[in-house]
Amino acid sequence: MDPRSLTPALRVLRVCLHLLLVGLLAQAALRAVYGHTASHPGAVVAVAVLTAAVYGAGSALRSVRESQAAAAVWLGMLCAAWLVLLALTPDGLWVAFPLYFLQLHLLPVRWALPAVTVTAGAAIAAYLGHGEPLNPGVFVGPLLGAAVAVATVLGYQALYRESERRRRLIEELISTREELAAAERHAGTLAERERLAREIHDTLAQGLSSIQLLLRAAERALPPDSPAAGHIEQARRAAQDNLAEARRFVRALAPPDLEGRGSLEAALRRLCEQGPSGHGGPAVRFSLAGTPVVLPTPYEVALLRIAQSALANTVRHAEAERAEITLTFMEGSVTLDVVDDGRGFDPALCAPSPDGGFGLPAMRARAESLGGTFAVESAPGQGTAVAVALPLNPEVPA
Repeated sequence: MDPRSLTPALRVLRVCLHLLLVGLLAQAALRAVYGHTASHPGAVVAVAVLTAAVYGAGSALRSVRESQAAAAVWLGMLCAAWLVLLALTPDGLWVAFPLYFLQLHLLPVRWALPAVTVTAGAAIAAYLGHGEPLNPGVFVGPLLGAAVAVATVLGYQALYRESERRRRLIEELISTREELAAAERHAGTLAERERLAREIHDTLAQGLSSIQLLLRAAERALPPDSPAAGHIEQARRAAQDNLAEARRFVRALAPPDLEGRGSLEAALRRLCEQGPSGHGGPAVRFSLAGTPVVLPTPYEVALLRIAQSALANTVRHAEAERAEITLTFMEGSVTLDVVDDGRGFDPALCAPSPDGGFGLPAMRARAESLGGTFAVESAPGQGTAVAVALPLNPEVPA
């Protein structure tokens, strides 16, 4: 484990493990020299120093922290040095306790548990082999220490996994919140652009169109050689030029899906191709019927937005496997149908959307604002069909 990734609590535990191992080795060496617990005190001191050196080298080597194989080799060398110490003095028994934690930390569980068991057995056998008096503590101590180490390490690992899962969940939530905020800003920008486009279309463009028609009628009513006829002609041309400019504004404020990238048909095809099927949503198919004609920009915006809203509702609520968007051009109207095979619902119980945005009432209002009709057919377990029909009125400004 990289020391930079350790929390303060884990750093303290790691330092405590270092101190515990060094302290137990020092105790074994001092008791061998001054307590006469070993027949070869010099050898005990040398092996204790060697064990401490092996432990210190492994703690300092980066490869031991990053490679499981290197960690296993280092742990094997450390255990070998400990076994030599255990053969020289019964005080080596106590070094088994920090070894439990190292084995459980560095080895996979399927290897760590047998290693801890073997270590406890070796400690008990060596203690008895030195001719020390037999008592329950000889068995209880190492076995109880092994059980505590296993419970502590496995419990910590479970807590660590849960902490990591929550950390990833928090990161996903933060990322999702940022994406939602960006989407809301984008949606607000698009909504404002659409509002301005409707305002220009419904007020300025319509007013200029009416002025142009009135001037044309006035021009026809005057004699051709009338002095006012020239002024009326200039006024009519100015109104015509400004009407063309207003229409360019409306096109410039159209949704990016319709900007310079083809017709409504192309935008709907992209909507289906970029749909949610790759993310667990329904497979979306687009079909075209009839002979396409050039639609006014307000028509294209309305049909595209209704298709997006209906498809969004399908993804969020329908649990559908398939959905289809059909654009049909007829002699006097253009229709849009969005059909899915989801769980359906009762349209009579459908309440307005809480955000006032992607609900059925908003789609209905958008269609009816252009003189069209909006219908929903659905029933529980029967899927849903949304149908929009707009009249092809040549008087609507493009």
